[in-house]
Formats: sequence, structure tokens, C-alpha cells
Amino acid sequence: MPQVEALAARHRVILYDHRGTGNSERFVPGADYAVANLACDMLAILDGLGIDKAHIVGHAAGALAALELARMAAQRVTSLTLVNGWMASGPHFRRCFAIRRAIYASDGVDGYLRAQPLFLYPADWIDRHLDRLDADRIAHRDGFQDAVTLHARMAALERFDARDWLGEVSAPTLVLWAQDDMLVPPSYGAALAAGLRAARFHAFAWGGHAVNITAPNAFNDVLRQFVEPFTLV
Repeated sequence: MPQVEALAARHRVILYDHRGTGNSERFVPGADYAVANLACDMLAILDGLGIDKAHIVGHAAGALAALELARMAAQRVTSLTLVNGWMASGPHFRRCFAIRRAIYASDGVDGYLRAQPLFLYPADWIDRHLDRLDADRIAHRDGFQDAVTLHARMAALERFDARDWLGEVSAPTLVLWAQDDMLVPPSYGAALAAGLRAARFHAFAWGGHAVNITAPNAFNDVLRQFVEPFTLV
């Protein structure tokens, strides 16, 4: 949401909830559910809204879906902005997911949502925003995705591996990172940018995995500077 106000003055901004989450329809994901399914949903949204081409800004899972979209329908992508994404998951990332699964199994949705900020935000930001985070947890709790969907989505992110085809993605790309991201090591961002054909890399010194929320002004400035020179056609 902090990016909407910054971009809406000059762009049509479209947000959506991934299938099975938020206000989107529930479904039963199969064992082969993959990030490519997320990309197909993004393509369906563009088709449904009659949008031929767009800037795609994706965070984490959204960054992976954006890469898959650029791979399957390059003509629909004006630019990519990939925030704290990765080419392939690593041992630290998978351990974090294992811990989150264990918390969900032992403490349910409420316990999972209580723990989630630890993976997303710097400790000092959490300390200053506990009331906000508690309010968000309560708001999200009743409509939270079911266990089957959560586990399928996690497994899809762990299985994602773009190393064999990343160089095929030709869209102008901005890779954004936070040096203190606790969930996805910063080295993943540099490797992601190096593997793309037309990418620039920008690292924030502070902000955590959700740097777009914790440092919105700095984040929005970099995003606007990248997006504004393009003309949508």
C-alpha cells in the first residue's frame, strides 16, 4: 500500500491477492502447484482488464511470478521490478520455511501471524510498531489461507529454480534488496541481477525483507526513478 499513493498520480496501479489468499477465491492446489501458476493468474488479470502491457512490480513470491510472466509472455511486460526475490532457494531460506511450518503446526494461524514479522522486519522497526502489527494480525487472522494452500505455496517457492532460463528474460529489470533481509540473504539479489540480461541492482542498507513498508520513501524514490522513463504503449 505505501507504493500506491506514490505511483497512482501518474500510473494506473493494480493490486490483487494471490489465489487462495485475502479476498481471492479459495481453491485446492495440486501437488504440482508451481510459481508458473501464479504467473498464469497474473496474465489472466491483465487479460481480464484489457491491459496489453504493464510494469510488473513483485515482492518475494511476486518477484518469482513476475519472472515467470516475463518468460512466458515477454510482450506483456514493459519492465520488471523484483524486490527481495531469488533464482533458487537456499538452505537458510528453506530452514526459515521449516520453522514457519512448525509454528503453524503447533500454534495455528494466530501463532504463525505472531511470528511472521520476525522474518519480515528489522527488530527495531518491530519494537516501534507492535500495536500496528497486532492490529494487522487480527485483521488477517479470520481470512487467512488454509493449511493446504499455505503449504503448497511454500513448496512452490522452495522448488522454484530459474538458473537454467534466467538469461532468457530480456525485460528491463530493477532488482531491489535490503542488506538486512533476514529471510533471503542479500547475496541472492546480486546473483539474480547478474543472471539477467538487462538488470540494475540497488541495495538498501536497512529495511528488512519488507523494505517497501519499513522505508517507503526511499523505496518509492528508487522505484519511480526506474519506472518513469518508460512509456507504456
